[in-house]
Amino acid sequence: MKTMTKMKVTLLALAVAAAFAAVWAAPAGARSSALSGKVVVDGSSTVYPVTEAAAAAFRDDFPNVNVTVAISGTGGGFKRFVRGDTDISDASRPITAKEFQAAAQNGVRFFELPVAMDGLSVVVNPKNDWADELSIQDLRAIYLEDGTARKWSDLDPAWPDEPIKVYSPGTDSGTFDYFREVILPEGKSFRPDMSTSEDDNVLVTGVSGDRYAIGYFGAAYYYENKTRLTAVPVVNPKTGKAVLPEPENVVNGDYFPLSRPLFIYVNFNSLRRPEVREFVNFYLAHDDRFATEVGYVAVPDEIGSRAESFLKQRLKGTTYMTPEMEKREGGLNAIYKKENLLDTQ
Repeated sequence: MKTMTKMKVTLLALAVAAAFAAVWAAPAGARSSALSGKVVVDGSSTVYPVTEAAAAAFRDDFPNVNVTVAISGTGGGFKRFVRGDTDISDASRPITAKEFQAAAQNGVRFFELPVAMDGLSVVVNPKNDWADELSIQDLRAIYLEDGTARKWSDLDPAWPDEPIKVYSPGTDSGTFDYFREVILPEGKSFRPDMSTSEDDNVLVTGVSGDRYAIGYFGAAYYYENKTRLTAVPVVNPKTGKAVLPEPENVVNGDYFPLSRPLFIYVNFNSLRRPEVREFVNFYLAHDDRFATEVGYVAVPDEIGSRAESFLKQRLKGTTYMTPEMEKREGGLNAIYKKENLLDTQ
């Protein structure tokens, strides 16, 4: 009797395995058309071009999956994500302690996945033929609330005696947070008369329409608008050399301190749905292509492998925060490690 029961179980297992194999032996088109559902993404306008490129390619392969990608800024995206309202949050900075705690309170567990590298670009109008480089001190003088540069001539008497029209991403933007962190001294604020927007295309239009304007945003928006904007070389305070946000300078660290990783955060519960799981796996398998297509830099192969490993092994949480809820400092390669993971549970 036991032998017969064991045989039935074995036959059943073989039948299930055969059925599963048959499904995946079906033509790719059949599998693609069979998958349906919705994937909701919101967050950073900087990461948006990468995620939208992934979504567009995914729609070609899986036409019945509706991937929506919204832009409400990194902070705005995290507000929805930590409530469990979205499947994926695009982020141009790591999650903060406040956001992490909100996720924990709401029972949201997540994966933190780097998908690209960015060189935050400082841009001026193409008719600006005087600002051939800017230092961190120059940027502070322009952007600080109590900064000393309100006219271009305040930086250099030979430059135009004209007001500097200042553009910036909005306060919900991770780009805003990152720029503030690396440019402004601790405890200092931005000047209140900046023109701000969560949509970087609005900033592109503003700077391209005013000879005396300056702005900053992710490199993809600069690369996409090179005929309308000029990137200003930023002086690396470590080397004293003025450097442009070109891909090779971002990867090798010469474009310091305005180089940074870009992330997607994935809700663990959402990943249980096949359409979300398929999209995230697809995204990570091709993120290097999507990043370079839109003008960013692919993450190093080692980092990409770690991200795929975290996902495969279900290693959840952030690597950018200590158990004491303090932010980790350092480069992506030093921080993004299994031993640094802090989960919300």
